[in-house]
Amino acid sequence: MVFLLIIYLLYRAFKYIVNPKRKLELASEQKKFYFLDDQENVRKNFLVTYKGVLFQGEKYLGTTERAFDVVSIFVWVENPSLLKGISYEDLKYVETEILERYPNASIDWKSPLKEFINKKQEPEMK
Repeated sequence: MVFLLIIYLLYRAFKYIVNPKRKLELASEQKKFYFLDDQENVRKNFLVTYKGVLFQGEKYLGTTERAFDVVSIFVWVENPSLLKGISYEDLKYVETEILERYPNASIDWKSPLKEFINKKQEPEMK
């Protein structure tokens, strides 16, 4: 009986250590990058943490020239007050990481990210 209890506790500890949500929380606390996504499930949103900010992305399926794929992604932050210190380059890095996983998608940033990116892109367009 004690042996089974030890096996069960080891199993639970292993499941806790490899839990993707725990890895996301840990990366967020350590202000590191982590991308949590189920690429097989289009209806399930992905989560990205970078520099302590939690981004959420909503995927939309559409058609490309070859197949059905994710063609549009809306990205927003759960807590805009954590954006303090985030630069345009940081957002470009997050965008690059998303596009690596979904190359056929266009990314639409929601407010306040959209306004910040548009302000930064205006001087480039002139």
